[in-house]
Order: sequence, then C-alpha cells, then structure tokens
Amino acid sequence: MTESDLPVAQLTPGRWGDPAQVVELPAAALDALKHLGIQRPGGAGAPGAPAGGGGGAAEAPAAEAPGAAAGPGVSVPARAADRPELTGPQLAFLASVVGAEQVMSDLDSRWAHTRGYSTTDLLRFRAGDASDMPDAVVYPASHDEVAALLAGCAEHDLAVVPYSGGTSVVGGLAASGRFITVDLRRLDQLIELDEVSRTATLQAGVRGPAAEHLLAERGYTLGHFPQSYEGASIGGYAAARSSGQSSAGYGRFDQMVVGLTLATPRGTIELGRAPMSAAGPDLRQLVLGSEGAFGIITSVVVRIRPRPTERHFEGWRFDGFDAGLTAVRRLAQDGPLPTVLRLSDEIETAVNLADPDVLGGGSGGVLAIIGFDGPYNQATADVLTAAGGENLGEGPGETWRTGRYRAPYLRDPLLDEGALVETLETAAFWSRIPALKTAVTEALVNALSATPPLVLCHISHVYETGASLYFTVICAQSDDPVEQWLTAKYAANHAIADAGGTISHHHGIGTDHRTAYHAEIGSLAVEALQAVKHTLDPDGVLNPGILI
Repeated sequence: MTESDLPVAQLTPGRWGDPAQVVELPAAALDALKHLGIQRPGGAGAPGAPAGGGGGAAEAPAAEAPGAAAGPGVSVPARAADRPELTGPQLAFLASVVGAEQVMSDLDSRWAHTRGYSTTDLLRFRAGDASDMPDAVVYPASHDEVAALLAGCAEHDLAVVPYSGGTSVVGGLAASGRFITVDLRRLDQLIELDEVSRTATLQAGVRGPAAEHLLAERGYTLGHFPQSYEGASIGGYAAARSSGQSSAGYGRFDQMVVGLTLATPRGTIELGRAPMSAAGPDLRQLVLGSEGAFGIITSVVVRIRPRPTERHFEGWRFDGFDAGLTAVRRLAQDGPLPTVLRLSDEIETAVNLADPDVLGGGSGGVLAIIGFDGPYNQATADVLTAAGGENLGEGPGETWRTGRYRAPYLRDPLLDEGALVETLETAAFWSRIPALKTAVTEALVNALSATPPLVLCHISHVYETGASLYFTVICAQSDDPVEQWLTAKYAANHAIADAGGTISHHHGIGTDHRTAYHAEIGSLAVEALQAVKHTLDPDGVLNPGILI
C-alpha cells in the first residue's frame, strides 16, 4: 500500500474519517484505561456512544453531489433550526454567483461544515452544540466565482469561512458571528504539470490522496503526508503551513509552494514568477499560514519529484529519550537524512501508538522510525548504530507506515469509553528541546491532576537547528471535558512560551492559539498583520476572529 492507493475519506460530523473504518480498542488498551480511572458512560445510548450505530456504511464517492449524506456521524440537534435564515437578497446574491443548486442552507449541509476535528470540537458535536454552524454552504467552481463571492459579501453583510478538507484542530473554522462557508471541493483539478521545471499547479480543493493519485499517473509525487492526509486538502495545507511526516526528505508544504493565486475582496493576487527572487519581501510567505484571514487560496504551484520505485522503513531502539535525541540530531545536522525520521519517548514507545492492534504492547527503551523513499542508505544506519541504536528491522517500520493513518481513528472509541484524548505540538531549537519537553509534560500533569493523565511525546519533524515535539494526552473525562481540556491547554501554552517554544509547528493558529500567537510575535507585529488584513479585507468578511 502507498499513499496514492488511499481513497479520500468523506468526513462525517463529530467522528473522524471514513465511517467504514472502525477501530476497536484491544483488551490491553481497555485494561490500561481502567488503570487511569476511565469508565465508559452507561449504555449504548449514552452521550459518548456513536450515533447511528457507529459506522459500517460504505464510503461516499468522492464526486458525490454537495449536501448529500456522508454516512453516520453525530446527528444534527433539533434546536439548530432555531437560527434565523439568510435573507432573500442574500440568497439571491449567492445564487447569482454560483447557481442556486450550489447554495445549501439545509441543516445537514450546515451541520457537516460546523467546526473542525479537535477533541473539543468532537465533544461539542456529541453534546449537540450547534453554535459555530454556518448559515449556508456555497460551492464555487472556479477562481472567478470565489473572487465574485468575496467582492459581494461585504455589501450583503456576509462573513466568509473558507473550507476544503475541514480538518482544522485549532478552531480555524469557528469564525465569530454569523457566516457562510465557501467549500472549495469543486476546485479539484490538476491544472498543469511542468515536467521540465518539475512543478504542478493544483486547485485548492484537491484532497491529499486525490492529488497524489493525479501526480502518480504521470510518475510523480508531492511527498506530503500529514496524519490528516485522508481528508485534508491542498488549499488547507497552504493556509495552515502543514508539515507532513516525510518532511525530512521532502520538506514542509510551505517549502514546496513556489507560486499561488489568492482571491481577496479587493481583487486577485498572483505570486511566484520564479522559484526564488530578491524582488522585495517574499509575499508568498505572508499568504502561507494566513488561514483565510487575508483571502482564499484558489490554486498553488508546487514542487514535485519523481515517484520512488522503492521504499524502506525500519525501527530502531535506544535505551532512553536523551540517547535517541542525540542520534536524530546528528542526522539532522550532519546527515545523511532519511525521508522519515521520528522518535517516540519511553511512554509513547510503551503504549505503542504505531500499531493500534497491539496498543499497550510496547517493550522498553524508545523507538525511532526511519524511512527511505529510494535506495536504502547504510550511512544513515551507521550513524544510528554509532549513537547506540539497535536496528529492530523492517517490522516496526512497516507497522508504523501501514498503520499511521489509523491512529486518529482511535480517538472516537477512546471518547466512547470516557477518555479525554487530545494532542498538541510545538517546536524549538535543539538546545531547548529537553527543557521544553519537561515543562509541557509537567504543565499538563499539574493541570489535569484531578484526573491524572498519561502524557506521550515524540519528535515528529527535524531541522538542522531544531525539532518539533508532539504530545498526546489521555485521562478520564471530568464532568465538563471541554473546560477540562481548555484549562490544560492554557497551562501547556504558557509552558511552551516560558520554555522558548513556538505555539504551533504545524497545526496553525485558528482561535485556540490566537492569544498565545500575539504574545509570541509582539504587538507591533500584530499591528502589521492587522494592516495587511485591512488592506486586503477592509470590511472584515474573511474568517473573522481567526489568526488576528
């Protein structure tokens, strides 16, 4: 199996991924939950139980008409109908741009575009919280239609939230006030493939697996495989500065983008005349990571590479996290880097998230995963051996490779069992990584002391000067699990800032990180971003409350 073999997952409200891909927790995991004091809410009809029987439906086709049923999820609450509808002139304007059949104001369509897929999002879904639901969902089919929508939305008092994959985990789709959602799924084409320059122009609504399939037909790969890959889109990758698991070999998505087209309420911006330029500041970098606050990215030009003819994945064991940290730092700084390089700490190694089928079955030390797209590089293995690593062979590596997209599916059954499970990530320079890891872990443990947590951590992406840390937290849910996590996240954010980390490495800002982001960059920098926002979006119709 390769990434281009995976289908696009038609996400359903309140549960992650393809509803046909149900993951059951093994007995060892259920026993571990009991040791954490986690008890399943009573009965199949309890709030934590999956709606509609928990799955089993066939996957909806990728070309399914907008608004069609997407399979079992959390049902739309009856009280959601209480919200006022859009006015006749507003609906007429939207229909005049995209056609009446591409404007959906029914409850199911609106519910399916409510919030994203953080744990707090899912908990609110399960509680029937219909706040943050758009007033309509609009499906443009071209850049010109997107631009026309934005140009007229201020006049018709309509705020706009861009949407393609919908996989935000930081509140990036929960704008303040009333709004419409502009779903880019119909912008799903490979516009051009330049084999001489090795670039591809992709529309923003192309989902990750679809993009990889389109490129594979021509013998190329993008090489961008985040854990949200099944549902995320090209436009979302760019808007949130996504980083895939193969970033050691292919780079982050913002490093892959060489050009882009942005629709704003005041007109169109096209960037990327050449791969690099000294003609002033690189405005591509201003748009990348802007999360729809400055405009809607409708297409990107990305660097591509020949599709690998062979792939190799291995597991390596180190006695402890410090030893493993030294080893991966040596590879990051002096090479040779593999395509994939990640390191789990002792607790994550013991829990063994690499394989949901044996969750809780790890054994001692820490586990590193390396992967090569192309020939095996023995020099990389020699560096790991010299640093005290033990080669565990292809078994752990292949298990991780084939199972990594199943890990997010664990969250729903864990929530069903009464667990609170969530993730957060950061990055820092190498010299700060040990203290940062300790500080964030202690902050989470202290903030969740009433429901003692298990805190797992791994290095997910490496650079010559530093690395990212990715934390997973599991504990028993309190009576108010949303507030429980918000309290823990607040403590973790402060620990990150105090220890010299950044508030986000690849999840983005949204609303969850906005306050911490402003503190990180300072008031003058915030004013500069607000000035850009005012110039491109003077009426503030684009994703209000997000980023700035």
